[in-house]
Amino acid sequence: MCGICGVIHRQKDHPVEFNDVKRMCDVIRHRGPDDEGQFVQDNVGIGMRRLSIIDLSTGAQPIFNEDRSLAIVFNGEIYNHDDIRLELLAKGHQFRTKADTEAIIHAYEEWGVDCVEKLNGMFAFAIWDGRKQRLFLARDRIGIKPLYYYQDNDQLVFGSELKSIVQISSVPREIEPKALDTFLTFEYIPSPYSIFKNVFKLPPGHWMIYEDGQAKVRPYWNLEYQKSELSEKQLFQKFDELLEDAINIRLMSDVPLGAFLSGGLDSSTIVAMMRRRNESVKSFSIGFDDPTYNELPYARAVAEHFNTEHFEEIITPDVAHLTEKILWMLDEPFGDFSVFPTYLVSEMARKNVKVVLSGDGGDELLAGYDTYIAQKVAQRYAKLPSFLRKGMIEPIVNALPPTNKKKGFINKSKRFIEGARLSDHLQHVRWMIFMQSAEKEMLYSADFSDSLHGYNSFGFIEDYFRRSASDEPLDQQEYVDIKSYLVDDILVKVDRMSMANSLEARVPFLDHRFVEFAATLPGSLRLNGKRTKHILKASLERELPNQIINRGKEGFSIPIKNWMKNELKPMMLDSLSESNVREKGFFDPKFVNRLVDEHLKGEENHSHRLWALMVFHMWYDLYMKKEMA
Repeated sequence: MCGICGVIHRQKDHPVEFNDVKRMCDVIRHRGPDDEGQFVQDNVGIGMRRLSIIDLSTGAQPIFNEDRSLAIVFNGEIYNHDDIRLELLAKGHQFRTKADTEAIIHAYEEWGVDCVEKLNGMFAFAIWDGRKQRLFLARDRIGIKPLYYYQDNDQLVFGSELKSIVQISSVPREIEPKALDTFLTFEYIPSPYSIFKNVFKLPPGHWMIYEDGQAKVRPYWNLEYQKSELSEKQLFQKFDELLEDAINIRLMSDVPLGAFLSGGLDSSTIVAMMRRRNESVKSFSIGFDDPTYNELPYARAVAEHFNTEHFEEIITPDVAHLTEKILWMLDEPFGDFSVFPTYLVSEMARKNVKVVLSGDGGDELLAGYDTYIAQKVAQRYAKLPSFLRKGMIEPIVNALPPTNKKKGFINKSKRFIEGARLSDHLQHVRWMIFMQSAEKEMLYSADFSDSLHGYNSFGFIEDYFRRSASDEPLDQQEYVDIKSYLVDDILVKVDRMSMANSLEARVPFLDHRFVEFAATLPGSLRLNGKRTKHILKASLERELPNQIINRGKEGFSIPIKNWMKNELKPMMLDSLSESNVREKGFFDPKFVNRLVDEHLKGEENHSHRLWALMVFHMWYDLYMKKEMA
């Protein structure tokens, strides 16, 4: 697990400075504290920071092919690299290390850009092909590992994190209005945008060739929903076999390994299947003093059930200090509160292991969110006569007084009714919209509104619905969530917060074989009535405690509403002060003041809106300064 970066100048007589590549590597040292390496030749410079997991003694990068005409820097893990190695050895390739990185470069040498189709793993890599004078970049199918790039008439700059790219002084730092608008709507920035104009994320399942000053981006993989012809018994058997194998191959490591254990179904499943090998398991859980946000009893029950070596902590963090550290590590404005517990559990785990398995992805593949149930209800609600919906139900719900209980019946009902007014495609994401268009109209300054030129922040969601290539609503909803929320929220959070602690997080549910298989399951095996993840629960009901199988879905969250009234209050008042908001020029200070005042008085719970605004203003101060290092 590493961080990678590089610069390619269009003209060969324009040499890359070694110090530029070194600086790009230094700023992502947290991704790889064990080693570093650079290759700089003429107009080409690539570099990396290494977290040593496999082949600790000889796996240093960059790695070259036999005649050193190819050089690679690589971030990730290739779990089937031994099989690829054997195939390449039979074709006459020579290896000098046992590292999975070397398998990639020889695979490229043998199969060209099609090498990516051979790889099972999480990856982002760059290969400099000296013979063809071209750079080859690729990102894994699901988007587990990040890869940013910037291109202008003179150069291409790439990196695992945005902070590497802006180390190059010629890369401009100009806010992309579309990205900021979408961030305030959904709390994350979707691919291919980044917060900076002309800096993009290479989309998942895509590769890029940069040659003769031109960049060509192409997809090599997409998720397709097609119903399997297997019997239900065969589907259950294959489900169990594929998931168990996905977990087993991710136990490949030359360093200590463990598992995140939240007490939810997905993380508990991973621990259960790790224990099938009769190996000891280290498990890691955190909780908070507030019992509403404390899942430790569930995690403890699973740990005791499987006799893991369990580590748990009740966290009372220095919230203000931690906020500044997290914002630096995130690269872009990011509003998902669960970055806090993800960072803290990663910090705790890193004291004991270098690799963890995480349960991310199960909700999107197997209809694990309550939103899938809500959308099922919405489809039935839409069939009610208009006089009943608009003449009776909606007026009654709208007249109910709001409460500060996010998950309370009244607030859920109001949001449900609001969503019923949206288009069919947008109704599914109603629960993920944190700032409505009407609110943004009051929030935005005139200049910022003008810069958007009528941009539709929901456009990427509507586009994914169109591209889902399935007539089944559940298939469409899962496809959208996998391509958007999973990639640019969940996986960003897990990558940045684990790597901030120099910890490698592996995600078995996102083995591409298992992902493709899940897309063949009948909807009733994913969402059976109101039972989410039906096939997973039915498969594991004999192994997991009943309280885990039958518990409702809980988010990995924090008491942010209260923190913003107490621990984070001084930081909020400073970052959202009238002078600071006016100076940056994006928002109306009076509207921001109103949100702050209503929240502090307890009249409204504006924690999502205020946190997003705080994040942006504090991020701006960190990343828009030219002296950032």
